[in-house]
Amino acid sequence: MKTNICVTMLLCCATIVSGSYAEEVGSVDTKFKMLGPDHKIVIEAFDDPKIEGITCYLSRSKKGGLKGMVGLAEETSDAALSCRQVGPIRQVGELKEGERVFSESRSLIFKKLQVVRFYDKKRHTYIYLAYSDRLIEGSPQHAISTVSIQSWASE
Repeated sequence: MKTNICVTMLLCCATIVSGSYAEEVGSVDTKFKMLGPDHKIVIEAFDDPKIEGITCYLSRSKKGGLKGMVGLAEETSDAALSCRQVGPIRQVGELKEGERVFSESRSLIFKKLQVVRFYDKKRHTYIYLAYSDRLIEGSPQHAISTVSIQSWASE
């Protein structure tokens, strides 16, 4: 029994520590919860770690209540994604097709929300795909955003 509690505590800490590197831009409440925080939709921004000048905005639901407060609630697979060129584009690392640029746990251990990047060479466009997967079975729910490379005027 004591071992189960220790393992559960370690998993909770690992989930909290392995959180995303996105910054919250804003949120709206969607359902009042008497105990713990309300359910809400959160908007976060993250920069592509290997391409300077591209920022992605991700909106997703976040469960509240007691389970949500302690990180035990399983979140839905819903997400919306919008990526934009916010400055001159400069590649700062070697890119791989389908490379993960963002990941966030959506349940204690089995479910993740991920954003991966592709490059369409013919059209000079970066493509970002957000999807949710599980250890056993993923979800067909997804979102896509594209960034067409444009010249950026210097000020």
